[in-house]
Amino acid sequence: MSSPGRQAGPISRILQPIRARLILAAVLAGTGSMLTLVPLAGIAHIAGIALDPAIAKAQPGIWTTILASVACLFAGMALISLGELAAHLADNRITHQLRLQTMQRLGQVPLGWFTSRASGEVKQAMQDDINTLHSLTAHFYTATGRAVGAIAISVLYLFAMDWRLALIAILPFPGFFLFFGRAMKASGGNMEQFVAGMGRINNAVVEFVNGIPVVKAFGATGRAHGSYRTAVDAFAEAFAAFTRPLIGSMASANALIAPVAVLGVVVLAGTACVAMGWMAPVDILPFALVAPGISAPMLLLHYLTHDLNNATGAAQRVQALLDTPVLAQPAPPQQQVPAGTEIRLEGVGYAYDGQSQVLSDINLTLPPGTVTAIVGASGAGKSTLARLLLRFFDPTEGRITLGGVDLQHIATAELYRRIGFVLQEVRLIHASVRDNIALGRPSASLQQIEAAARLANIHDCIVALPRGYDSVVGEDAQLSGGELQRVSIARAVLLDPAVLVLDEATAAADAENEVAIQDALSRFAHGRTLLVVAHRLDTVMHADHIVVVENGAIVEQGTHAALLVDNGRYAQLWRLGGYQGSTDKAELPC
Repeated sequence: MSSPGRQAGPISRILQPIRARLILAAVLAGTGSMLTLVPLAGIAHIAGIALDPAIAKAQPGIWTTILASVACLFAGMALISLGELAAHLADNRITHQLRLQTMQRLGQVPLGWFTSRASGEVKQAMQDDINTLHSLTAHFYTATGRAVGAIAISVLYLFAMDWRLALIAILPFPGFFLFFGRAMKASGGNMEQFVAGMGRINNAVVEFVNGIPVVKAFGATGRAHGSYRTAVDAFAEAFAAFTRPLIGSMASANALIAPVAVLGVVVLAGTACVAMGWMAPVDILPFALVAPGISAPMLLLHYLTHDLNNATGAAQRVQALLDTPVLAQPAPPQQQVPAGTEIRLEGVGYAYDGQSQVLSDINLTLPPGTVTAIVGASGAGKSTLARLLLRFFDPTEGRITLGGVDLQHIATAELYRRIGFVLQEVRLIHASVRDNIALGRPSASLQQIEAAARLANIHDCIVALPRGYDSVVGEDAQLSGGELQRVSIARAVLLDPAVLVLDEATAAADAENEVAIQDALSRFAHGRTLLVVAHRLDTVMHADHIVVVENGAIVEQGTHAALLVDNGRYAQLWRLGGYQGSTDKAELPC
């Protein structure tokens, strides 16, 4: 049985701070397990005295044996309890550390890291996987110690009684591992199909559940049920192929070390030894009492292997989270304060994971107090450009400066005091509306928060909630997408930044909310430097500067009128959007 420290790196690294405590806990539990088995030897000794009183003259008597057995039993129970206490204290310590470390790590990773991951993935590592590690830290070591201790003391005792019968009595246990290994090898070839089947059925379930409204609306039940049924049938076949080799071998393995089977081996072998004059009948009793007891700890070791495998996967995910690259922060001597609000992008390029090129050779200047609009078809790189300006991630080429200072030399708190943003994906925390608006400025007064909410056209909606500004988002504050967007605008208003980045701020709003959002943004943006990412051209036609992005590069830039005269890509998008000769709003083609 291999210990967790010998597993792959993640478990070893995670358990390093408490390894000594866990080893001590295992030793205490193992020693206690040994002591609790002493009464079995005491019973065998008392039975021997009862059958042959002459034994008492050369060995301890009945009362001495009883007292020693009881003392060992209570001492063993005390040591096991101490071991469990030590393990749980160690678990409490490492759980506390891991939660703090993951929280601190996530506070340092680039904001763009979150946009590429589902919240469930982060939640699994921070909550579920750390909970899974509890079985490893709080129970695995002590359970292993108890099992190994019980097996070790039992085998030593049996060999001390009679090595010949001891060899025969433990023969079923190597056979157990032989059958178990054969079962694992037989089913291992079908593991890939089993995992693939699990993936297919998960996808089919999600597809089926998400498609229920469409199925009901159009009555396509047969087709929807068919894909789900196909996935279930395929999984059933994969599951049968995976488990079929296990059934026979595991049944044989478990039957081989069943206490009744071990006892039968002991009785038959002991009878033969007595017949050959190797031992007296009373000498078989210790083997009959102790040998069958080895079965339980042996099976426990087998089950602990599965727990260790689960813990290994959890440890890998937690360690991967702890190893997430953080956003480089300038040391205090290297921190610089921007002189002004001019933004410059100089030869900027970006590639996701250093491979998939999204932007290349972007050169752009945003003069103070001007509105610059980024337009282009879906997937052109508009949002990536905006997120680079917000330092959700750093460029892989070139640099971005604010007031002549590279963003990488500006402290994060200083940067977000100067650059505010309103994105399409609104993120609010599970807290009151007041706390959500004041998230970037916790010291703000209620009057300042209300003023920001009025400017964002959301104040009337908030006061209509059951508890007004104290209403909790997700509980008694059920806000629509447009209302959530206006709360995020109020949050930006309260920070009062000199630079504002708007990324599709009205894309998910209905007509009524869009008017309110546009009005709020127009009042808030006055006098600020704006970078606007837009999908509808008519919303930015009055911008000071319009930049057309195509395939990650700037292909045109200028004013609305000049770009229409040039009759290039912008003019083509304008015509394709249906704006020519009309003031109706239309979406850009994807």
